[in-house]
Amino acid sequence: MTASGGECHGDVCITCGDVAVEVTVRRLLPDELALVDTGQGTEEEVSVALVSAAAGDTILVHASEAIAVVTRAGAAGEAGAPGEVTAG
Repeated sequence: MTASGGECHGDVCITCGDVAVEVTVRRLLPDELALVDTGQGTEEEVSVALVSAAAGDTILVHASEAIAVVTRAGAAGEAGAPGEVTAG
């Protein structure tokens, strides 16, 4: 089970394992949370308290906490573009 109460599927939980993973923000929720698409057909709640994320952004998540914005939605060529990791 994830920190937000969601179910883990398979041997490794995508948001609470020992690795950081890229996920896509579907929508922001109250209390500095976001619903994200894990890319494995599931959605999970994660904290975005440490970053400035918006719907459509790709964020890096470790232990159900967003730790960086990898790609900003519609920001090709700007800070946070593919390959450039930005924090908060």
